[in-house]
Amino acid sequence: MPEFLLYPCFVLLGLAVGALGTLLGLGGGFILMPVLLILYPHEPSAYLTATSLAVVFCNAVSGAAAYTRQKRIDFRSGLIFACAAIPGTIIGALGTDLVSRTAFNAVFGAALVAGAVFLIFKPHGRKEAQIDLPAPGLTTRSFTDSEGQAHTYSFRLRTGVIISLGVGVLSSFLGIGGGIIHVPAMVYLLNFPVHIATATSIFMLAIMSLSGVTTHIVNGTLDHGWLTIICLAAGVIGGAQLGARLSKRLKGRGILLVLATVLIFVGLRFLYTAFK
Repeated sequence: MPEFLLYPCFVLLGLAVGALGTLLGLGGGFILMPVLLILYPHEPSAYLTATSLAVVFCNAVSGAAAYTRQKRIDFRSGLIFACAAIPGTIIGALGTDLVSRTAFNAVFGAALVAGAVFLIFKPHGRKEAQIDLPAPGLTTRSFTDSEGQAHTYSFRLRTGVIISLGVGVLSSFLGIGGGIIHVPAMVYLLNFPVHIATATSIFMLAIMSLSGVTTHIVNGTLDHGWLTIICLAAGVIGGAQLGARLSKRLKGRGILLVLATVLIFVGLRFLYTAFK
């Protein structure tokens, strides 16, 4: 099929990527990367991760704007975590040139399946009604969203910074933006409410993905395919607004289960392509 016939499909794909990516706080790269790898089997993984990160950036900016109106973003924590992840995003972006497509598919699939297994078998997530009081060594956040719901939670800031550095490497290397790791870590390890974690993750993705894309541009990886990126971006911008609205209607546990289901499907698909 001539590539120009794919451009309208790219807009629709971007719409789906933006909606689901923003709903789950992941930026949509975990959906887009498998599609790009299938459509462009002969392109190097570095180019495809760069393309994915560029679209994730557009998705994250649109989603962050929507979540800002809902007052669900923890800007202080998100900015600290995103800045901690930036060195990792640069390392990850440079590292994609060092692996073959087969090795990349195997690592990508294993990472997705591992994340899904963690979400499914973790006994209990954070209860939405739980209130965490200030304690020594903990950072406490307290604010009210646009619907009048109060959120109070405490976490270890140093732990979040360390996690973010590692997330930066993996997210940029895999081209998925990092929310796929950040959201579960924020919920289970840092005690964030699920809806705050997804919204804050989207805000962080805007900063992290911009860093990764800039590295790819400077490195000369992203030297073509801009029309494809523009079509995908046009879709994700609208889809991100839709995803933010849908987030109001889903319970936190429901969001995590949707995430786990998608991760298993995509991860197994990549493991199959790597080892067939």
